[in-house]
Amino acid sequence: MMLIRSLALLLVAALAAMPALAQDRRVPASAAELRLSYAAIVQRVQPAVVNVYAAKMVQNRNPLMDDPIFRRFFGVPGQQPEQMQRSLGSGVMVDPSGLVVTNVHVIEGADQVKVSLSDKREFEAEIVLKDSRSDLAVLRLKDSHEKFPTLDLANSDELMVGDVVLAIGNPFGVGQTVTHGIISALARTQVGITDYQFFIQTDAAINPGNSGGALVDMTGRLAGINTAIYSRSGGSQGIGFAIPANMVRVVVASAKSGGKAVKRPWLGARLQAVTPEIAESLGLRLPSGALVASVLPNSPAARAGLKSSDLIVAVDGQTIEDPNAFDYRFATHPLGGTSQIDVQRGGKPVKLTIPLETAPDIGRNEIALTSRSPFQGAKVANISPAVADELHLDTDTEGVVVTDLGDDTTAANVGFQKGDIILAVNNQKIAKTSDLEKATRESARLWRITLMRGGQQINVTLGG
Repeated sequence: MMLIRSLALLLVAALAAMPALAQDRRVPASAAELRLSYAAIVQRVQPAVVNVYAAKMVQNRNPLMDDPIFRRFFGVPGQQPEQMQRSLGSGVMVDPSGLVVTNVHVIEGADQVKVSLSDKREFEAEIVLKDSRSDLAVLRLKDSHEKFPTLDLANSDELMVGDVVLAIGNPFGVGQTVTHGIISALARTQVGITDYQFFIQTDAAINPGNSGGALVDMTGRLAGINTAIYSRSGGSQGIGFAIPANMVRVVVASAKSGGKAVKRPWLGARLQAVTPEIAESLGLRLPSGALVASVLPNSPAARAGLKSSDLIVAVDGQTIEDPNAFDYRFATHPLGGTSQIDVQRGGKPVKLTIPLETAPDIGRNEIALTSRSPFQGAKVANISPAVADELHLDTDTEGVVVTDLGDDTTAANVGFQKGDIILAVNNQKIAKTSDLEKATRESARLWRITLMRGGQQINVTLGG
């Protein structure tokens, strides 16, 4: 018994001698410490977490109207009545002037957005910036003339698995709610939610309505924006995902600078994951890193000396497990200056210096197609390096790509998807947007369309 007590005293003494940061992560030394409350942290951060309400008008469609026989015998009625479709989520105040960060999917397609503060006051909000690639949006409160409480952003690279975190949001619309848990995993890259697959996983209860809310560390700083759950029932099952604060910082900085889109560094190379088979062929102990499949001429990667078959293993000292991890690390660097990349080339280490600059966007020529055709309501663009980077297309891809689809448009209803590359229409090759615009102005009873989706060529025939 004396030996156990002596060991306990030594443990407490050792913990007391550790640096302040480590003390924040120490194991509780007594049962009394386990009874400590999170109330002080919650009281400090809760005023900066808001509820976000989005609404849009949708036409109340009768599915029978899609049946030509029904339309023939019963006629087509006038304008169908519209109804208000509402969604709810959460947000975080990140600037005293009234800037709120939330998820794009919370406010997507909204005609009206309202923000409710923790003191029950409501403000209309305007959408300042939407970044679909990260699923982050920034709102600004309208007609506000005061300074609002905000959350400081943590350095999410300093988070560790096992750290205690709090999730604050508006689950199921019941009102602002706090749950607690730990960080279950970091750098989750196989989630399939956004372009940047690099999430904080937590077991703090997150439910529908928590999207856009705060994941807070024990210093009261914003560790991440809660954005998704893994669930078979629709409720929390202890697996939630948050966008790291370092990505939030990039999007908020773009909004504060007046940008309408987030500009990020461009590598100019196509990367692929290292499979166990590839690892064995390269003589690697573990299937880890990002393998360079191709390099675009005159790109930052080419000018830095990056070559096909190089294996990227680190960016500025941060280990790279796969291409998704590289994309995140590279995308969270500020433009200007350089980044140091460690690669393995023929089994030997090589250090490269990559300039941090945006992809050229010359010749995008993005247009909206309005003529009566299967493409009506779609936005298309020529594939510039910037477009290829945004849509994760191969660096050498050419042609015309669908960049956006309006809600309930002909193009969306027909089944076109963002990222579809249009190759030909009615046997006419489509090389640029003007070719497609011209093709859609020609009336046709049948539309024969060839497109590329996910690397596969698809031929479809549609009625006029």
